[in-house]
Amino acid sequence: MRILFTTVPLSGHFHPLVPIARAAVAAGHEVAFACAASFVPTVERAGFRAFPAGFDNRGRTIPELFPGFFKLVAPGTHRGLAPIFVGAFATAMTPDLLTIAREWPPDLVVRETQEYGGCVAAEVLGIPHASVRTSSTSARYELRHIVAEALGRLRELNGLPPDPDAAMPFRYLHLAAEPPRFRLPDGPVAPTAHLIRPVNFESGDEALPPWVAGLPDRPTVYATLGTEFSRGAEGLATFRAMLGALRDEPVNLIVTVGRHNDPADFGPQPGNVHIERFIPQSALLPHCDLVVQQGGFSTVTGALNAGLPMVLIPIQADQPYNAACCAALGVGVVIEPGERSAEAIRAAVRAVLADPTYRRNAERLRDEMAALPGPEYAVALLERLAAEGQPLLTS
Repeated sequence: MRILFTTVPLSGHFHPLVPIARAAVAAGHEVAFACAASFVPTVERAGFRAFPAGFDNRGRTIPELFPGFFKLVAPGTHRGLAPIFVGAFATAMTPDLLTIAREWPPDLVVRETQEYGGCVAAEVLGIPHASVRTSSTSARYELRHIVAEALGRLRELNGLPPDPDAAMPFRYLHLAAEPPRFRLPDGPVAPTAHLIRPVNFESGDEALPPWVAGLPDRPTVYATLGTEFSRGAEGLATFRAMLGALRDEPVNLIVTVGRHNDPADFGPQPGNVHIERFIPQSALLPHCDLVVQQGGFSTVTGALNAGLPMVLIPIQADQPYNAACCAALGVGVVIEPGERSAEAIRAAVRAVLADPTYRRNAERLRDEMAALPGPEYAVALLERLAAEGQPLLTS
């Protein structure tokens, strides 16, 4: 079986696909990725064949490319999905995928949920397609109407019939790589959703610094803003608030500021503070007691995989929703945008460290996640989908 994976050129959207793609290769299937040309080396370093396709951001962030982005993804709004991820990205991706399919005809397409060209191209080709949860916006079944009009135009452009209910993104199979119960009470479930265990994957050559093993015997707090939101003035201001809140607390504070930032720019720090560009979270988190973070989906699932409670400082996009889910599950405290001060961060960290309930709830969720089927189950579903060509409804 040939499987073509598609992704937008963002690490947090590519990484959740890797464990499934590797499991497919291990099962004897042929796998390739389609992504922006500048992202091809990232995919190839992970061990996969990659075809250049679609809109290429050439290393620039989405806000750099689209100056109005933050207005479109302000907390409580999701308007950026249609004009950016359908209107720009999917519109450029679809014809390239159809060209790739002439050279390398796939049996099915697997896309991350924010890449919409894959499902359009698959329906043009007459083959089934599946999605893998990445963003908590594009993966929410109740929000599919936001992209309905833009997808309708793209379908029409490619000779496909109307799809007024926007059923296409979830038509055949949705691999919901998420913690159990990770949705707000009013959130419906896609009829083709199948829950699988989120598996951490991180690209890069960095290793765990040797000094981590020698940290003093006191709580270790890890602070991060993920890969995209550590850039720009708001990210730098949030890092400075974190440092101001916690540098004098009786904790080991580890802050990763992103490969594009210089730790020296944050000035001298006391001995309990360690600022690095990047540390693999899967290696670092077992040494931590608490994660202070922006609420990105992969960062949240990484913390929960380690059974760690959180203090969440959502900035934009799907982060407010993820933070609300964490609060509802009792695994973290949320600091709202208007409260983002050093005093608020310090108080939240003290509260979570002092109350063992947050840690117990996170560990309970960790155990529930560990009991979910892994990437091999996802591959079995993909094999069945390719063979039957019919929607795999949730049992």
